[in-house]
Amino acid sequence: MSGVEIRDDRAAGRLEAVAGGEVVGRIEYFVLDSPARALVPVHTIVEPAHEGKGIAGSLARELYALAGREGVAVAPLCPYVVSWAERHPDEAPVADPALLAAAKERVRS
Repeated sequence: MSGVEIRDDRAAGRLEAVAGGEVVGRIEYFVLDSPARALVPVHTIVEPAHEGKGIAGSLARELYALAGREGVAVAPLCPYVVSWAERHPDEAPVADPALLAAAKERVRS
């Protein structure tokens, strides 16, 4: 996945993969504040021309790394991120069930 930069656009709630000045993939997320602070990914998108290049996995990996640097959890609701986390337990700590429940409630409301 050379030539791809990953950047956090916190204000827009997106972790973006950028190649050649163009956004080629993203994870959309929000920040949960209660019962504890967490990043909550809700959707992963990779542009069709860039599928199969490891972009989604790199985005998921960076989301967990970002959360680690900030000292917060990840409460994944996005099916891709849930699946990625299951395959990478050494990089993706299991979310507290209370955080997942709160994240789901916030999405519903």
